[in-house]
Amino acid sequence: TKNPGEIVVARAGSPLVIGVGHGETLVASDASALLGHTKQAIYLNDGEVATITKNSVEIKTLNAEPVSAKVEEIETNLAAIQKNGYEHFLLKEIMEQPESLKETLRGRIDLRDGLVRLGGPGLKEKELRKIKHLVIVGCGTAYNAGLLAAYYIEQFTPEVTVEVVIASEYRYRQAYIPKDSVALIVSQSGETADTLACLREIKKQGIKTIGIVNAIGSTIAREVDGGTYVHVGPEISVASTKAFTSQAIAMVMFGLTIAQAKGVRNNILRPYIKEIAALPGEIRKVLDACNEPMKQMVEQYIKYEHAIYLGRDTAYPVAMEAALKLKEISYIDANAYAFGELKHGPLALVDDRFFEFVMLPEGDLYDKAVSNVQEVLARGGHVIAVTNKEEFDLPVENVVKVETSLTIFAPVLLNLVAQLFAYYMALCKGYNVDQPRNLAKSVTVE
Repeated sequence: TKNPGEIVVARAGSPLVIGVGHGETLVASDASALLGHTKQAIYLNDGEVATITKNSVEIKTLNAEPVSAKVEEIETNLAAIQKNGYEHFLLKEIMEQPESLKETLRGRIDLRDGLVRLGGPGLKEKELRKIKHLVIVGCGTAYNAGLLAAYYIEQFTPEVTVEVVIASEYRYRQAYIPKDSVALIVSQSGETADTLACLREIKKQGIKTIGIVNAIGSTIAREVDGGTYVHVGPEISVASTKAFTSQAIAMVMFGLTIAQAKGVRNNILRPYIKEIAALPGEIRKVLDACNEPMKQMVEQYIKYEHAIYLGRDTAYPVAMEAALKLKEISYIDANAYAFGELKHGPLALVDDRFFEFVMLPEGDLYDKAVSNVQEVLARGGHVIAVTNKEEFDLPVENVVKVETSLTIFAPVLLNLVAQLFAYYMALCKGYNVDQPRNLAKSVTVE
């Protein structure tokens, strides 16, 4: 009451953004909330206090030392946070993946020379050559994206070990990171509290940090040594879909830049680069072909409260992500296992209370995976199989054939089917697919 027309705001942990308008100043926790009001934003850092009026912003530290306010342009437009005719943001974001992945790849894939060109990480070729160890840090979907990327990176960079860690655990471990390591810090929002804490601990060890982030101007994006924005646009739905796809591919591209610097032969890397370039088009074909079938299929499984997702090799992280999507929005108790783990316990779960969602991409381990499916069928399993194999004759309840010319990145396409399945399952159950219970989009507290 003594200072009318003045508000004091401070940041301690959770994000805080100040919008600079015409004759007005706004405060929000996310830049997208400012769209429609202003395109100018000031991002507060931890420990900063701002005194604002409708025409001014004055920032100081907790010690009352003045801070220069840096006004940045919000790149997202208002249309990006509208449903654009879709019933829900989640379906819109699933269907946006061809375009969002194109944005991730824009200017970074050189098909003519068979090269990946990433400028954001800011590492010179001699620095890339020295890398012997990658630590990928994430939570939830970001962790699953890191695990998928790790499977691929190991295929073409044999001299580099890849360790994928859950941020909420890693921040409390006394983990020594060897010299010649780089840490990939993965977060859609760039504000994930546990991931941010890991970033700060890793930097104390003198390890180079690279952000794989979507939100421009976010805390992680500002604190890492270098980074690769995935540029998928705003994700409004709590359950992440398009960010998963682009995070995984962005990390694979970073792995390819390491391989290029280390002199891995072009004939080894070119198939990966060629398929990455083709992914947006293949994603569009799969989404168009599978949307309606998934809408019909879920009705058969609406009664189940338990699900098992199964995959091998690169399909295992995809199974993990698919299970996470189902449990997030449909509240079905869904868990993912590697096929080879079935006999080590999970096979005991197979009965009429469960259905099994199996990922079967064509490849070297396809026959082994089929053998595992037969084990489930022999015990009365209710199996949904998703595969890009043309000839498939297992007596499963439902099979979804994904037609694609891709082989290496076929598991990414199988994940699209799982995303649609989870969406329509939640819709069929009458749940709020964009805002599932008990969850927040950005986990900004421990």
